[in-house]
Amino acid sequence: MIAALAILSFTSCDKQTDIDQTSIDLASDDAVSDAIFEDVFSSVDNADIMLDNFMKGGFSKSAPVDSCPLVTIDHPDDSNWPKTITIDFGTLCTGLYDNTRSGKIITVVTGPRLSEGSKKTVTFEDYYVNGIRVDGTKVIENMGYNNNQNMVFAVSLTGGRLTLPTGKVIERSFSHEREWIAGFLTKNIWDDECFITGSANGVTIKGVSFENTITTPLYWKRACRFIVSGVVRIEREGFEAVDLNYGDGECDAKATLTMGEQTKEILLKFHR
Repeated sequence: MIAALAILSFTSCDKQTDIDQTSIDLASDDAVSDAIFEDVFSSVDNADIMLDNFMKGGFSKSAPVDSCPLVTIDHPDDSNWPKTITIDFGTLCTGLYDNTRSGKIITVVTGPRLSEGSKKTVTFEDYYVNGIRVDGTKVIENMGYNNNQNMVFAVSLTGGRLTLPTGKVIERSFSHEREWIAGFLTKNIWDDECFITGSANGVTIKGVSFENTITTPLYWKRACRFIVSGVVRIEREGFEAVDLNYGDGECDAKATLTMGEQTKEILLKFHR
């Protein structure tokens, strides 16, 4: 869960640039949204690993151990599938990096994690991350192996909605693909690595509609706190596009915003 346990905000490391605050806020909203829903992916993937381990009667891959949440597995009849995984964080669960969660993530799984065509449909019940309410429906489908013999998952979000403690709302939907380039079949969960591609759209806290496109695949390492490289282009009508560059592969918290000839180095943090 290392990769996406955080909510992001930005602070400037370069005072000699003129990128307007609205563009910085736009990128911040986008990164916050991605971080929260990436965190959901990690939680669901870890629970799915636990389900596979349980069904195999052993542990083919180790999952992170924490005092919470409570994970339960149910199925509606005597058949093996579908199964419902409920990740219950209770009223307050403080996890890695002091992130707090409450409520439930509920996932209906149609088949084993390794089976092509199997799907996970994720919904939320009073689920909060660091005080931000999360709503929407996320679907994760196993697309099988690609030409590089890497496992690929299609991940979509519809009706995504983040409600801040202030009552302000971020809306978001996306369509992504995750190519697992390392660690998928190993016993060590911390060597997992993915490339993420795709696009998203939504509305920021200030009511600004936007669309973004991953122009260079995002490089995700489970052992790192943040995305380590890749570029997202964020666009909105009437304004110049902003490029959010996560860096050159180092496991750090640095990223860069670029708008035209202007650049601003930023830091990714675990709070908004």
